[in-house]
Amino acid sequence: MKAVRIAWRVTCLNFRAQLEYRAEFLLMIAIGAVWQVSVIVFATVLLTRFTGMGGWDSSEVLLIPATRMLAHGLFVLVLGRMHFVGRQIQEGRIDIYLVRPMPVHRQVQLAYFPTNAIGDLTVAAGLMAGALSRSGLDWSAGRIAYLVAAVVGGMLLEAALFTAVAAAALRFPAADYWSNWLEELLGTFGSYPLNVLPRAVSGFLTYGLPLAFVAYFPAAVLTGHGHDTGVPYWLAALSPLLGALAYLGSRLLWRWSLGHYAGVNG
Repeated sequence: MKAVRIAWRVTCLNFRAQLEYRAEFLLMIAIGAVWQVSVIVFATVLLTRFTGMGGWDSSEVLLIPATRMLAHGLFVLVLGRMHFVGRQIQEGRIDIYLVRPMPVHRQVQLAYFPTNAIGDLTVAAGLMAGALSRSGLDWSAGRIAYLVAAVVGGMLLEAALFTAVAAAALRFPAADYWSNWLEELLGTFGSYPLNVLPRAVSGFLTYGLPLAFVAYFPAAVLTGHGHDTGVPYWLAALSPLLGALAYLGSRLLWRWSLGHYAGVNG
């Protein structure tokens, strides 16, 4: 509990520090929202020009980007500082974290408050509200609980991917460039039913880079397309749990890599 109180106090101080510059604070929120403009355009075109995609109707497809964006917004808010670990390694800040009486991972997450996450979450919440309002599904307590679990699982899976890249950067600082490549892939392919892509690409985004488990598989289970995803139904249904397991695995990898960290100059 003491660690939680300290983390909360540091977060509040970081937030107050951001508020000292009101114009920049509002600009960062706007940047977070504008950054998702491609998803907004996709959703608008989908709803106004097409009746569906890959055997899904437009309201069902809309649930995929809504889930992905909400998971991404939560990742940016809670665990997103792992995306910038490579830069901190190259600047030698990790070496400073190592001599402080607090876990390095926690110090990374408390380095600053991600104001842009407010914009991300605002757009994501609006898109999710639109997806739910257009959906013809019966939103029972079980289905709502699964959607919540899917969003949390998607957040943890995205965090696992970036944590793994950060762990690699502790050993090979140039691996930081992988995080930009990863972010591009998540933004490009995360909003579509993967069955519209060539089988080799969808297979890679399932088993190589498990992007499908962030939003596509959970949305398929919710909308009744779970048997048409190309993987066993039980595997698609377990997407939230797999996200949690992947994050635990990435934290173990991070701890191992940190134990073998030899400094930015080797």
